[in-house]
Amino acid sequence: MHKNSLAFLVSAALTAVSTGAGAVYSPPPSTKVEIGQAEPFCNSGVPPEWRDAQSLEGVEIQESRICNPDNPADIAVFVKGTNNVSMQTLMDTNLAADAITMSNDIDGDGDPDHYIIKLEVMELNGHSPDFAGVVPTFDIAPGIQPGFWVFTPKTRDMSTRSFASAEANPLLRLPAPVIRVEQGDIVWIVLENTHYFPHSIHLHGVDHPYMDHSGEGNDGVGQTGQMDVMPGQSKTYVIKPRQPGTMYYHCHVQPHTHIPMGLAGLFVVEENRPNNWVQVFNVGAGQVRHPSVAVKEKYSQEYDIHYQSVDKELHQLVQSANDPRLIAKAMNNEYDITDATDDYYLLNGRAFPYTLRESLVVVQPNEKIKLRILNGHTEPLALHTHGHKATETHYDGVLQNPSAQITRDVYSIAPAQRLDLELNTTDDGLHSYGSGLWMFHDHTEKAFTTDGQGEGGSISLIAYKQYLDERGTPKTHGMDLSPYFTKEYWQRKLPAWQNWADDWGSLGEPSSGAKPAKSAATTGKTTPPPVAPTEGTPGFWGPLFKGLLLGVLAYFGYQHREKIIATVKALISRFKGDK
Repeated sequence: MHKNSLAFLVSAALTAVSTGAGAVYSPPPSTKVEIGQAEPFCNSGVPPEWRDAQSLEGVEIQESRICNPDNPADIAVFVKGTNNVSMQTLMDTNLAADAITMSNDIDGDGDPDHYIIKLEVMELNGHSPDFAGVVPTFDIAPGIQPGFWVFTPKTRDMSTRSFASAEANPLLRLPAPVIRVEQGDIVWIVLENTHYFPHSIHLHGVDHPYMDHSGEGNDGVGQTGQMDVMPGQSKTYVIKPRQPGTMYYHCHVQPHTHIPMGLAGLFVVEENRPNNWVQVFNVGAGQVRHPSVAVKEKYSQEYDIHYQSVDKELHQLVQSANDPRLIAKAMNNEYDITDATDDYYLLNGRAFPYTLRESLVVVQPNEKIKLRILNGHTEPLALHTHGHKATETHYDGVLQNPSAQITRDVYSIAPAQRLDLELNTTDDGLHSYGSGLWMFHDHTEKAFTTDGQGEGGSISLIAYKQYLDERGTPKTHGMDLSPYFTKEYWQRKLPAWQNWADDWGSLGEPSSGAKPAKSAATTGKTTPPPVAPTEGTPGFWGPLFKGLLLGVLAYFGYQHREKIIATVKALISRFKGDK
């Protein structure tokens, strides 16, 4: 009885509070924000047959089931050299006639042993003296064009795709091309400096002599070996690598700016085998469509994966002027890398969603795939593979003892470090959890963003072939990816979830009349003390106190009703007796 009475009285008190509280106002309506013009997922326009497995100039080329596959003619020339293919095949590329020459089967094992590889230095998204814009253009995501410098194979003709386009031709892109040579071969790497600044090549981790056969410096470090390669000059680096592995090459002139600007790439020394014509360049990294003999002994496919990060303040400097003196002053004397923050995170030169066009790792069940990974970030990388645990086989090009190899799903890689992974797609609950579209990404959370906007950055997919259509578009089962392919999304104009909210639009954009309340944290002002409600305006604490007090008094009266009644009767009797 007491409990029921108490519950009744408390309910009465709460009712008193609610009737005295202020009115509840409806929120302002949501505004539908138009997403703008979304690019098609696959807009490469390449001939469909480029994706097929094929043979060209005697070179076996694996299929590539992605939106933007490599030109098979490029692959054939990268494998055979510009001097060993037909004129028609060479003209189907943008390569110069002396970009890669191969000769002299010295050991008689069926492949060339002397390579001459020529590189140039190009600027992407640089300042144009002719119009308001950048040229040649290379977008890392819709509408995003930081300035870059890259090593490129020696090319011919225009730096753009055509007279009608400002877009860079396909050989001029980020990252610098992966270079492949065979263990024990004689390799001359010729840097023809076509840029307005001095540059060099340091062969990081690659077996090379400090001085070449002519007594010139061979390490690419101007302070210790030989002067940097000045604009318009060339320099030949001579190597005969004795150890295979995944290495690195980069410019060593003002490396705190030249490396982040893009002058860095993977350098792979393949194991020596007979009839081993290696693919000298892998432009844009990604799938190696002509793996070496040694790789094919163990793996069905091979992928090069190059991570980079970008401080937009640095990369905007080259877009501010055409005078190299002004750019040099800004970069060398004014820019402070110790104050830098990375804004863009790239996988093979692009950020999500463009990574889905060309950096998918396409697999089928029961395969083993070799992944060669370079951390070109300024910070450590924590690579995570969804749905798979891969095995770390090599660190910095050195094979680990099989008993010391680790199978895991997060792989830590320091800046400039290389890691080889064996990805096994056997569905056994350990190496693979089965077919699907499995994301892989840097688990440093800011690497999920593009200039702080998510989801972006270096996200890509391990895509089982059955989940791709004929153009390499993933058959997703979740949200519509169209907003990611608009400039407006990366300009922060689109509510991230507006297309998946309820009819009211609870996760959309509030109408223009809605203004968020300002707090002391955002205004920098001290919050004033509460002001008592004005006359006629109900407060909160007053009704609450009154309701509770009335409830307590009523409960007390009910519990002691007999004594109260007796006291009241006695008072009445006394009052009557006095009269």
